Amino acid sequence: MKLASVIYQQQQRIAVVRENGRCIVLDPELNGIPETIEAYLCSESAQLALANLAASGFEGVKEVALSELHLNPPLKNVNKVICIGKNYADHAREMGGEPPEIPVVFSMFPSAIVGPEDSVVLPSISHQVDYEAELVVVIGKVGRHIPRELAMDHVFGYCCGNDISARDWQKGKPGGQWLLGKTFDTFAPLGPFLVTKNEVDDPHQLNVCCRLNGEIMQSSNTSSLIFPIDFLISHLSQFMTLAPGDLIFTGTPPGVGAGRKPPIFLKPGDEVQVEIERIGVLTNPIVAEL
Repeated sequence: MKLASVIYQQQQRIAVVRENGRCIVLDPELNGIPETIEAYLCSESAQLALANLAASGFEGVKEVALSELHLNPPLKNVNKVICIGKNYADHAREMGGEPPEIPVVFSMFPSAIVGPEDSVVLPSISHQVDYEAELVVVIGKVGRHIPRELAMDHVFGYCCGNDISARDWQKGKPGGQWLLGKTFDTFAPLGPFLVTKNEVDDPHQLNVCCRLNGEIMQSSNTSSLIFPIDFLISHLSQFMTLAPGDLIFTGTPPGVGAGRKPPIFLKPGDEVQVEIERIGVLTNPIVAEL
């Protein structure tokens, strides 16, 4: 299924997105489904209720057009946003380094998350803001010290993500301020949907594309990930407990603005699209900080 977090009749709801451009908007009182995907991921009874509704073909549940709904980010109030750096060899090299021997791990705060069509705000204290198209893994099952062979059991689904990066803070400040350079408000666009893992035959065979004002800037495939998803989950779980709703940004392919000659950085009026095969298209306009 494709799940969306929506505003419908001024109420936050979970919607199931159909292939015909219409949605099943779920009512907590009628369907037993909570208002947020975060709560849904933590409730076995809610997941069973939705499975039963789907098995019935959503009989008797009202459909509405997707165009009638406002799309929120699929998840916002999450526990952890974990990011993997330099996880495509060609991207590591374009940034002046070699592929890492172990995953490069950093984090962002949930306050950076915005949804589809939301504006990315260019901060006044940065002048080198870049795009990074990424496949995002959504954890659905709690785990610590997870064996690699069981790691995919802990995946609930996938989203498109954009790891917006202020390069002049990430690399241009004493010590390399990765956290500050990555976690400005609005720097983690996510969406448009959360696609459950049963909809994706192989998450390591997905085309990843980033377009800036319609021009293709990044074009790759998740088959080029240095550290695949099962390895990342097992590795991360040696350090921390992974919980439902945790997000893992899996890294970006080559073609980022900072790696180009001359560099290309985002400016007000730009539009960035992240498209991942079978997952969707995430579009965000770029605006200046007021």
